[in-house]
Amino acid sequence: MMFSVAPVGWVESPFAEKFAVPRQSALVRHGIFRIRFHPPYNVADAFTGIEGFSHLWVLFNFDRIPESQGFQPRVRPPRLGGNRTVGVFASRSPFRPNRIGLSLVQLRETGEDSQGFYLSISGADLVTGTPVLDIKPYIRFTDSVPDAVSGFAEEPPLNMEVVFTPAAERAVGASGIPEFRELIAEVLAQDPRPAYRHGISDDDRIYGVQLYDRNVRWRVSGNRAEVIAADRI
Repeated sequence: MMFSVAPVGWVESPFAEKFAVPRQSALVRHGIFRIRFHPPYNVADAFTGIEGFSHLWVLFNFDRIPESQGFQPRVRPPRLGGNRTVGVFASRSPFRPNRIGLSLVQLRETGEDSQGFYLSISGADLVTGTPVLDIKPYIRFTDSVPDAVSGFAEEPPLNMEVVFTPAAERAVGASGIPEFRELIAEVLAQDPRPAYRHGISDDDRIYGVQLYDRNVRWRVSGNRAEVIAADRI
């Protein structure tokens, strides 16, 4: 049996590329995210009552993963250093048979403009343009399981220290982008480098990622990420 699923909307996000996107939702709490909706779903009536919920489940499509990618029963989660394998269904890897993702986000506010109704959210781990398949409210008494066991991801990841050079501080401040410094700090604290580079000093190597319309560059020494630039692209 085959099913046809069409997106109901898409994501507007600070993340222009897969690199440096948090590996789970809620790890980065700052930044400007919106979910936009295609007609006929972009009407306020379809969201009546949603303001009563603080958090939402977002079902989406990993559209940056090629469909030509064949099925692999085992994957290498970054959480395990990229060296150990687990079954694909025992992971949240984007390399899945149906490329469907699930993220828990915080609802900040609702709005409406010339494109129709939208949701402002935070805590998303989504690239801009990501197709949204559905939105469902988070129900605290049933969705929260305090004594749940989380396998190889039992504890939150350790964060890196993030510092800014004076030049980077000036560039971030001059950007005028709300919560930009907080966003950079939260993103880099997760150490977005490939998992096999974690714990390794890269003093002579400069990393870069596009956030909004800025090229954020940093280097790593020990457990510290030093932001050196945030220039307009």
